[in-house]
Amino acid sequence: MKNLLIASIVVVLVGYLGISGIAYVHDKDYAERTVASRAVSSQALGIRVVLDRNACYYCHSRKVVLPNYAKLPGIRELAEHDRQTGLTHFRIDSLYAALQSGMPAPEADLAKLETVVSERAMPPKLFRVVHWTTGLSADDRRVLLDWIASQRHTAYATPGVAPEFANEPVQPLPNYLPTDANKVALGKQFFNDTRLSLDNTVSCASCHALSTGGVDGKKVSSGVGGQLGTVNAPTVFNAALNDRQFWDGRAATLQEQAVGPPLNPVEMASTSWSEIIDKLKQDSSLSQRFLAVYASGWSSANITDAIAEYEMTLLTPGRFDAYLRGDRHALNSEELRGYRLFKANHCATCHVGQNLGGQSFERMGLAADYFAARGYTSTADNGRANVTNDPLDLHAFKVPTLRNVELTAPYFHDGSRADLHEAVRDMATYQVGKQLSDSDVNAIVAFLMTLTGTRQPAVSY
Repeated sequence: MKNLLIASIVVVLVGYLGISGIAYVHDKDYAERTVASRAVSSQALGIRVVLDRNACYYCHSRKVVLPNYAKLPGIRELAEHDRQTGLTHFRIDSLYAALQSGMPAPEADLAKLETVVSERAMPPKLFRVVHWTTGLSADDRRVLLDWIASQRHTAYATPGVAPEFANEPVQPLPNYLPTDANKVALGKQFFNDTRLSLDNTVSCASCHALSTGGVDGKKVSSGVGGQLGTVNAPTVFNAALNDRQFWDGRAATLQEQAVGPPLNPVEMASTSWSEIIDKLKQDSSLSQRFLAVYASGWSSANITDAIAEYEMTLLTPGRFDAYLRGDRHALNSEELRGYRLFKANHCATCHVGQNLGGQSFERMGLAADYFAARGYTSTADNGRANVTNDPLDLHAFKVPTLRNVELTAPYFHDGSRADLHEAVRDMATYQVGKQLSDSDVNAIVAFLMTLTGTRQPAVSY
């Protein structure tokens, strides 16, 4: 019996040494073969060296080639589970592409990387048991955090931000975006014009009323004939700062977004842009002003260009922006505590940038199954996957802006939460895996209310 036990220990030890040895050779060879040709500068090369030396690509890149032992029964299932988990939480391919091209790394990627580096959360301990050469050294952490700060300073810091906040994951709104005053005036009329709908009853403002936070306050919006949509209407305020538009990101720009609703059979239900234009052209005063601005004449492209130009003026700076610009008295102690908790509980790994959102797509239910708890799913719940047909994008949605969030209830893509405190508590549960105290929830909500802003007069160039 004793000999059998010794033999079993020897077999396990030899197996461990064999697998870890193969992992060492694979990791070293992979890093040496890929790093040199995949960085645009010496600094970028240094970042790639750190990331590859720590084998981040194993679980966070779709392009990795795994070692042969990962095909063994048992190990294969474990490796696949780890890869699916890693790819769901953070895909590093866009960051790698930025290192290769010289383009800025995505803001949400920088925030996620900063979090795991600061908290020393990666690589996981179990991974390091086999890949024993991995693990961020003090120098690695310094290199990564310095690079993150330089990326934010050069690419994302808002002009006028106080120097001590230039490296924050969130930034103050710009004072304005350059616009054409004549296009803005036309866009404002089109935004409020019900003639874009089939029966002249629904306008853009019907679902995005500026008087109520840029939304309609409904769980899902209603269109022509009272038809109901499938998702909650996001706010139009500050939408110009989103990386993409719609919950599923199917529109790349404000103009692309404006093209959709007029011809959507549930929303405005017009049958064609020609039908819309024929109605608008009958307004001689509007036609005269329109043709003075758009010499190429009436077209859907010109109408939606004007709407997009108007929406670029819908910026709403508030007290938090004043704080980030250096006004130390703009926030009280409870609001500042809420901001610290907002960052400490990883809210700022997704709600990043000037818009505190809109820069990435994240799966609803990273830490707990939101849809199982809700009890049903619909096609709209597929989220980004409806656009990409990628299983990894299932239940992933564009991270909503938190600006004016106290005004934009109900919350989430399905409009299922009517209370902001409840929404904060559920986000901690389903996205982070934490149960927040009532005191902490109240403090975070107090901070979020400092994001309520006032639309500024447009400055046109």
